[in-house]
Amino acid sequence: MTGVYPVHNNKFKIGTAGRASTVAEMVVVKDLETFSPSIDANTEEWTPMDQGGWVRRAVTGKGLTFSFSGKRNYGDPGNDYIGGLLIGTGQEVESKFEWELPNGDKLTMDCVINLTTPAGGDSTNIDNLEFEVLSDGLPVYTPAAP
Repeated sequence: MTGVYPVHNNKFKIGTAGRASTVAEMVVVKDLETFSPSIDANTEEWTPMDQGGWVRRAVTGKGLTFSFSGKRNYGDPGNDYIGGLLIGTGQEVESKFEWELPNGDKLTMDCVINLTTPAGGDSTNIDNLEFEVLSDGLPVYTPAAP
C-alpha cells in the first residue's frame, strides 16, 4: 500500500513471557499515546592521506530504541507486563517486540525494556506509563506481501 497514514495505524506487540514468548503471548500494550523510534549508529572515522584531508566514514553498528508513553491500564495484560518490570533487571527485562507499519511491513526483534515511569501525574490525571524498548541484536525487517 502507498500513501500517508495516521500515526495510530502503527501496531506494536510485546512478548509477555519474555524471550520465550510464543505468538499467542505477543500482545498489544493498551492505552499508549505516543511512540518515537530512534536509531543510534556507531560510526568509525579516519583521515587517509589519499583523500586530501577529507574524512572517510563507515557505519559499523546500530541500535534501535522505541520510546513509548501512555496511560497505566491496570488489568490489561500488555500494560501489566510492562508495569510489572518496575524493579526487574537482567533477563527479567528481556523480551520480544513486533512493529507492524501501516503499509504492512513488520520489524521484529529481541529487546530489553526500560520502564522509566510506572505511574504518576497530577491528582486529577490518569496514571502515566512510559518505557523504552531497546533492540538486543539484529532486528528482522519483513516487507509486506505485494
